[in-house]
Amino acid sequence: MCEKPGALGVCFMVLVSVKQEKLFVPHGREVPADVTEMLRAMRTPVVMSHVVPDADALGSMIGVALAMASPTCVPKISLPEGSVSQRLRFLVDGGPTPPVATAEDFAAADGFVALDTAKKPRCNVGPALKDADWSSGRPIVNIDHHTSNTLFGDTNWVVGEACSTCEMVYYMLVAEQRPIDARIASLLFAGIQTDTIGFSLPTAGAPAFQAAAALTAAGADVGDLGERLCRSQTKSEFDLLRVIYANTRTAANGQLAYSSATHDEISSAGCTAADIDDQINVPRSLDGARLAILFTEGTQGQTRMNFRGAGAVTVVELAGEFGGGGHSQAAGAILDGGVEEAMRQVLPAAEAHLKKFPSGS
Repeated sequence: MCEKPGALGVCFMVLVSVKQEKLFVPHGREVPADVTEMLRAMRTPVVMSHVVPDADALGSMIGVALAMASPTCVPKISLPEGSVSQRLRFLVDGGPTPPVATAEDFAAADGFVALDTAKKPRCNVGPALKDADWSSGRPIVNIDHHTSNTLFGDTNWVVGEACSTCEMVYYMLVAEQRPIDARIASLLFAGIQTDTIGFSLPTAGAPAFQAAAALTAAGADVGDLGERLCRSQTKSEFDLLRVIYANTRTAANGQLAYSSATHDEISSAGCTAADIDDQINVPRSLDGARLAILFTEGTQGQTRMNFRGAGAVTVVELAGEFGGGGHSQAAGAILDGGVEEAMRQVLPAAEAHLKKFPSGS
């Protein structure tokens, strides 16, 4: 992490030390010593998150890279062209952002920090490095909140009960008394807000609210984030939502809701695979739906499934049947082939999975 914070960082670090009794690290969010030691040892790290990065991935990746930066540590971020959705582009462009890593930066890196990523093949390293041994024996620090994390790092900090990886990063900075300026605060708040769907999920426990309050005090622009994340859409994103609404169907007496978008439908709306994520909330919002699935062919010939569970229904096991993973009630998987073929495989399995959870549970 950074050794010599800037002037703004020094001011906030003093604030943190003055209020340290209130800004404690709650039980279960303690940072393992080997994580801290490995981060402090890095001088030319590449910091990354998962493919199709959401706000939690972008916020934790950029936030950690900014916090690590110092005269003796020059982090780069792995963000291949076309990775970021239209809606989340402002998180990258909205303030200081570390340089994007090139192939040469990967080769020169003395370590890697993977955030919000459950499996090494899901790291967003770009097509050129996807099938390569990009770490090549150099250390990986793996920080994540997915319960299906494979512990692929040389050191791993995985907290399944955390609402988001941004929440974990916040407590890591507090524990190390690292400066949190307004830019970092906004990035981390965005991840917490979106991964809890506006603090409405069961994962939004006291540690999430405590972190959000402290980040607001540190300068997170809550109003701007709410406007951009919840109330702003481009015309193409709006047109894609029309498709998702039109294609929404139910099964299992309304307990299973699903929707889809083919590659042609996504392209015709003016969107790409990077723009697919929150649309799962359309079928998920149907009254009575206990399991929701979104089938999208963002990349031609590959269909991505987003799974969401409600009540007692968990979905990580269902995603696992198709090689995926994630959280207990929010998971994903990818199958080769188009949307129709994916639905033929997945929908019967989803109905069978629902039967494991009595409707009264």
